[in-house]
Amino acid sequence: MTRSSSSRLPHGAKARAPLVLSALETLYPDARTELAFGSPFELLVATVLSAQATDVSVNAATPALFARYPDAFAMSQASPEDIEPLIRTIGLYRGKARNLAALARLLVERHGGEVPNDFDAVVALPGAGRKTANVVLSNAYGYPAIAVDTHVGRLARRLGLSVQTNPDKVEVDLQRLFPRERWVFLHHALILHGRRICMARRPQCAACLMQTFCPRVGVEP
Repeated sequence: MTRSSSSRLPHGAKARAPLVLSALETLYPDARTELAFGSPFELLVATVLSAQATDVSVNAATPALFARYPDAFAMSQASPEDIEPLIRTIGLYRGKARNLAALARLLVERHGGEVPNDFDAVVALPGAGRKTANVVLSNAYGYPAIAVDTHVGRLARRLGLSVQTNPDKVEVDLQRLFPRERWVFLHHALILHGRRICMARRPQCAACLMQTFCPRVGVEP
């Protein structure tokens, strides 16, 4: 879902954006989500679980979870207490178990057990939000979206593409700077770059392909 914004982009952002995209395409040509899933339902569940948790921890827990509850119909019969032991290794597992139980019931009641290909409908599900909807719809249904997590937000500011701290406003700035057909790739590539090179505390600037044009906003010298 594209939205307009009256905020001013950082100086030089429009000139930097194609350089950023070119570098990311060179570094991560096959960038995709690192969450393991086999269906839109599994992706939705994994994305809800990934909030304030690593993809590694989610991927370690979901095989047993999906073996027990392979679809919304099966999970809709579970209580939060049934789900909790299977996701105990993931942060905030009690709240997430409540959300998953409620989410599965709503999928069955409102959408025939299927994950709807509709942004507002996904946002309305327990435990989901704008970022979750963007991740699920872009990866499951090809919906053009930029999901702004902590990595995407941090890199957008460091690279001088946005001055915003609100994820929704960062999303709008990135949508203004990059072609719609590359939004999904951009999201995944920025996450990979944030995990491998442009880390929060000790970014590896000397090893970065963007060092010649990156303004390094907020990076200690």
